[in-house]
Amino acid sequence: MKINKAIEVEGKTVEEAIKQALIKLQLPRKKVKIEVISEEAKGLFGMPGAKLAKVRVSVLGETKNT
Repeated sequence: MKINKAIEVEGKTVEEAIKQALIKLQLPRKKVKIEVISEEAKGLFGMPGAKLAKVRVSVLGETKNT
């Protein structure tokens, strides 16, 4: 397999960031490689949003044998 394109997306959670990336790429999850760059961190008193989750989503493509 050959990786053609990759984007980095942030979200409140890792899953939210993945969903946003899949929407941008208009691809199903099985057609991409997902790499978690950083997970979300809770703020003061457990409040969300102190640090966003960040993922890199790469489009997988097949190489042609010639």
